[in-house]
Amino acid sequence: MVLGQAGGENFPVASRLLPAQVRGDLMALYGWARLVDELGDNYAGDRLAALDLAESQLRATLAGSPPQDLHPLVATVAATVERRGLPVQPLLDLVQANRQDQVVKRYRTFDELRSYCALSANPVGRTVLAIFGAATPEHVAWSDAICTGLQLVEHWQDVAEDAIVGRVYIPEPDMARFGVTPEQLVPPPADYTHRNRRAAPGGASAECRALMAFECGRARLLLDEGTPLVASLKGRLGLAVAGFLAGGHAALDALAALDFDIYADTARPAPERFTAHFLRLVVGKARAGTHRGGPR
Repeated sequence: MVLGQAGGENFPVASRLLPAQVRGDLMALYGWARLVDELGDNYAGDRLAALDLAESQLRATLAGSPPQDLHPLVATVAATVERRGLPVQPLLDLVQANRQDQVVKRYRTFDELRSYCALSANPVGRTVLAIFGAATPEHVAWSDAICTGLQLVEHWQDVAEDAIVGRVYIPEPDMARFGVTPEQLVPPPADYTHRNRRAAPGGASAECRALMAFECGRARLLLDEGTPLVASLKGRLGLAVAGFLAGGHAALDALAALDFDIYADTARPAPERFTAHFLRLVVGKARAGTHRGGPR
């Protein structure tokens, strides 16, 4: 069965900072997201047909007519949607993002890239907020900024790998501004392979580094834009959001430590940088709670 070939990955465990009673629902969400990503990125057959099948199975199940070959991950997320009364559109947006990946290889403007992130990343944050009953317009706006920022961080960690397969997420006007062509994003084949990533002699050009410094700065601004979400959420969800933000900032710090060399091995975020950012966010949350008249 088409979907069965995409469901073998061990999905990441929901954050231990979150309540145990909702971890199953969060796992259902991430299971669906990973299934769709696997179909869009790694399925060996007709990926568009596989994505269509995943969506049709979800729609049919929610309509009360589950197919006989229903994939277990689809069944699990459908049960979560029904039990929690969650919106379905964010789950369908994740499918659409992967459809877009099959046909769109470059982005003309930053607005186009943000629109893609609105399909590929923001739905996860919106659904998590819905699971917690915290999907207010203000919270959603902050969550969207964080999710888009984190998606951009992931793209900027993989610029060279994406360029090798002809995919460029950097907006065209930004590349023109810094004098970088798509061909310059592809490292010399003798010095770089997908399985053995390492810096080419001399590393990336000064123009490429300046371009990536600009893009990473813009990603950090988005993370900062969403930071008020930490203080606005009570309990462990706010701490979990602080953890996601700290991870994004630490990943950007790691790219900066490489002087934004897109050819270099992507450095893992330093634990001390993650801790510093996490403590900064938690302290800010505590101060905001005190100013509002009590702990949050």
